[in-house]
Amino acid sequence: MPEYVFAYHGGKTPETQEEGAKAMAAWEAWFQDMGDAVVNPGNPVGMSKTVTATAVEDHGGANPISGFSIVTADTMEGAVGLAKGCPMVVDGSGSIEVAEIHNLM
Repeated sequence: MPEYVFAYHGGKTPETQEEGAKAMAAWEAWFQDMGDAVVNPGNPVGMSKTVTATAVEDHGGANPISGFSIVTADTMEGAVGLAKGCPMVVDGSGSIEVAEIHNLM
């Protein structure tokens, strides 16, 4: 079955422990709802660097990645359907870029 990477953009950092617990519960429920489709729940990431042949930029680009996950789905449309349940998509604080992983070996 094809695998897809979810590249998270945006989101918000909880301001209180209560908000953090609520956010974590929402993410855990979403992962549980996806069940065996979750290959690697991933993690949030820190600020990235953009490396080109001529420069290294420290700001993470125009839309820096804030985390990732890897899931399986029968089709791209199925993976997009899973992504629509993400807590930060639901609350409007972020977005997900969905891309199929092509195994070359």
